[in-house]
Amino acid sequence: MASLKVFITGASSGIGAALARHYANQGAVLGLAARRAPALAALVAELPAAAHGHATYALDVSDAPALAAAAADFIARFGAPDIVIANAGVSVGTLTECPEDLQAFRRVMDTNVYGMAATFAPFIAAMTAAGGPGRRLVGIASVAGIRGLPGAEAYSASKAAAIAYLESLRLEMRPHGIRVVTIAPGYIATPMTAVNSYPMPFMLPADEAARRFARAVTRGCSYTVIPWQMGVVAKVLRLLPNWLYDRLFASAPHKPRGLLD
Repeated sequence: MASLKVFITGASSGIGAALARHYANQGAVLGLAARRAPALAALVAELPAAAHGHATYALDVSDAPALAAAAADFIARFGAPDIVIANAGVSVGTLTECPEDLQAFRRVMDTNVYGMAATFAPFIAAMTAAGGPGRRLVGIASVAGIRGLPGAEAYSASKAAAIAYLESLRLEMRPHGIRVVTIAPGYIATPMTAVNSYPMPFMLPADEAARRFARAVTRGCSYTVIPWQMGVVAKVLRLLPNWLYDRLFASAPHKPRGLLD
């Protein structure tokens, strides 16, 4: 039986690296993209070897030509992927009243929204042509996209946009037989959450999160929140009237502000 072929962005650490380990342990052939080439090389060195090896691509997902070149190389070497996971994302506290935060705002949107579309775009034609059941485009969103959080204008906006984008894409891909899977994680133990100084309920280790993500991908879930407890919280948040939501969350702790490289 042919090996599963999986392309993952943001693969050098956190959820991306955990997903890479999970799929490699299942015998998959991987295409791994991230900005940090040394971290990618270190990750591949610890993964089980695939029959035809794994491919790594040092790139920024906001660079669409670089992603197109990576996709072309992956397809030429291994064929159309079965699963493409747009996982790359950045998070930083931003305040609109601070002009110096606008640069960070743009960086978050470019990575978390534009980068997701740029990841999928160069694979769709090949995946459509390859046909067959099981093709997946997977977008990693966040529960932060369900309602805006104070001090997280950029991150909340980017994840809300990602959720809406993935919903639109799901409708577009339906005639092609490609399933679009939206995963909205709660708190996962990664370098991104390590900087948070406030309580993070229902936090999952990255490896356990990766296993749950993979199950959702296999099932072809159109939308899922992981862990399920955060899914319950998300449903409640959707139902709160604005006056009550504002009263409850206006004083919520903020993610630290800072510059993104």
